[in-house]
Amino acid sequence: MTLNPDILDRAVGAVLGSAAGDALGAGYEFQPPVPEPTLIRMKGGGMFNWAPGEWTDDTSMAVPILRALARGGSFADEAVLDSLVAAWADWARTAPDVGIQTRSVLTGLEARSASAARAAARLEHDQSGRSAGNGSLMRTTPLVLGYLDDEAALVTAARAVSDLTHFEADAGDGCVLWCIAIRHAIVHGVLDVRRGLDFLPEDRRVLWADRLAAAEAGVPVDFTATNGWVVSALQAAYAAVLRTDSLEDALVAAVRSGNDTDTVAAIAGGLAGAVHGASALPTQWRELLHGWPGLRADDLVALGSQALRGAAV
Repeated sequence: MTLNPDILDRAVGAVLGSAAGDALGAGYEFQPPVPEPTLIRMKGGGMFNWAPGEWTDDTSMAVPILRALARGGSFADEAVLDSLVAAWADWARTAPDVGIQTRSVLTGLEARSASAARAAARLEHDQSGRSAGNGSLMRTTPLVLGYLDDEAALVTAARAVSDLTHFEADAGDGCVLWCIAIRHAIVHGVLDVRRGLDFLPEDRRVLWADRLAAAEAGVPVDFTATNGWVVSALQAAYAAVLRTDSLEDALVAAVRSGNDTDTVAAIAGGLAGAVHGASALPTQWRELLHGWPGLRADDLVALGSQALRGAAV
C-alpha cells in the first residue's frame, strides 16, 4: 500500500486522537453528563489526580501494542503476544488506574505469557459470569497501523489481543468492528462502522447491526449508564463521531456523555482521528498530551510512523 501524506496523517491521527480523548476525559471520569454550554477542558484531575493532558490506562495499555508494531512484530506470533502480556503485567504493578477485570487477569497470572493470560481471562469470566468490559476496546486502535493492507489479518489480531484479558464474545466483536472501521477511515477517509459486520460470526451479525442502528439513532448520553460495557461504550463513541464534523467536537461529545469518559473518548478518538487526521487535533491539546512511560505526543507520532514502516517491511 502506498502511504501517501493523507493516509499517514489519518493513521497517526488515530493514535493521537485516541490518546487525546483519553486525556480529555480523565478529569470527568465517573461524573454525570456535562451539558452545554459548559466547556470541556483538558484539565486533568479526576479520581486519580491526573495532570492536565495526562493519559490514563487506556493509552498506557495501547503503548506496548504500538511498540511491538514499531519493532515489526506480528500478533499472529505467540512470542509477540507473550511480550505484550509481560509489558502489561509490569505496568499494572505500579499503575494508579487499572480496570477491575484487567487487573484481576494480570495479577492472577501463573506466568507472564499469552496462554496464561487467556486462561486467567477465561477463569475471570467463569467466576463472574461476564467479561465484556470496555477494557480491550479502549486499547485497540494502534493495532490497525500494522495491518492497513490486510483486513483478514487485522481481524485475527484484534481478537487475539482482546482475548488476552477479555473472554466474552462481545469484547472481541467490538474490537473487530472498531479496527475495521478505523482501517477503512485511514485508507479511504470514509466513516463506515458497518463494514466490519461481515467479519463477525454469522450468527452475531444481526445482533450487532441492531446495536449499531441504536447508536445511529441516538446520542452519546443515551448510553451513559452502562458505558463500562463494551457494547454501550462502542455505541456512545460511534454516536459521538457520527454526529460531529471535527475531531475536537467528537471528543468533546464523548466526554459530555459522562461516566466512563476517558474510555469512551479514547475509543471515539481512534475513529475520529482516523477520519479527520492528526492535523485536526487542537495544538493546545497536542502540546499538553503525555503519559506513561514518560512519552509525549511526538513520541506517539514517532512510534506510529515506525509501526507503519514495520508493517510495510
